[in-house]
Amino acid sequence: MNMKKFALLPLGAMLLASCAASAVEPGTTQDAGWELAWSDEFDGSEIDRTKWDFDVDCWGGGNDERQCYTDSPRNAAIEDGKLVITARKERSEGLAFPPAIAAQPGNAQATKVQPFSSARLVTRGKAAWKYGKIEVRAKLPQGQGTWPAIWMLPEDNAYGGWARSGEIDILEAVNLGVPCEGCESGREDTILGTLHFGGGWPDNKLASTEISYPPMLDGGFHTFGVIWAEGSFTWTVDGKPFASRTADEWFTTESDDPNAPFDQRFHLILNLAIGGGLAERRGLGGVSDAGFPKRMEIDWVRVWQCSEDKATGKACIRDGDQ
Repeated sequence: MNMKKFALLPLGAMLLASCAASAVEPGTTQDAGWELAWSDEFDGSEIDRTKWDFDVDCWGGGNDERQCYTDSPRNAAIEDGKLVITARKERSEGLAFPPAIAAQPGNAQATKVQPFSSARLVTRGKAAWKYGKIEVRAKLPQGQGTWPAIWMLPEDNAYGGWARSGEIDILEAVNLGVPCEGCESGREDTILGTLHFGGGWPDNKLASTEISYPPMLDGGFHTFGVIWAEGSFTWTVDGKPFASRTADEWFTTESDDPNAPFDQRFHLILNLAIGGGLAERRGLGGVSDAGFPKRMEIDWVRVWQCSEDKATGKACIRDGDQ
């Protein structure tokens, strides 16, 4: 999830034809030495607060997004064994800044009004991982201005503030279903997998792959994942790889270690944004009021670590994973 005020641009885009051609049954990828380390199947009646916390503010993520994030059950709740994040078209008011920015002089009491409400769940302070395989089975909303994301931020910011300590975007999609001349199906069906790194804004860099994936328009659940080992990332959709990156493609200005900044623990984030740079500059432009409320449904979240090689995860990387 892009954290500053500029559009996310594709870099080195790549499409594996087999990705859209076939899919595997969800939950069948925990093989080749991967051991389940953490999961949430959302089987309870309420969100498990031992696993998840909420970011609550109206900041807009640094992208001019148009929602206030709340911890209200109107915006995030368990329904029929699924986590449902609901974005609503309603006047919302709250803190103008997240805690790190609010701590700066003069910001603590600042408030902001937004035209939408939504939710952003985080495992920060509760669970974080260094290397592993992360998969999330989710159903994404459609419509101009929608921006669901499954992503990770560093737990400790060992190399400093964004983007020096990195960011891992497992899945982003904007404006699904709207008319799209360049899309295979004629409607927006693009998914993105991205790394952010480099220096502090505006000296940050990114490496991003986006592909047309027509099954996104079927209105059903799909499994989005990343396989992360020392020096490599592979992004997957429905069990099929669609992008990969290696350590020679990233860096941080704060270390000469070739694996930095992606050699630290990262926590998981699930959110549904409305508007913002990436969404509003693409598709039909702006945000459509049609079809609210919008729902992002998450069936399960699963994190595996390599039982054969927890230090680097490399022993679990097989042919076809990169």
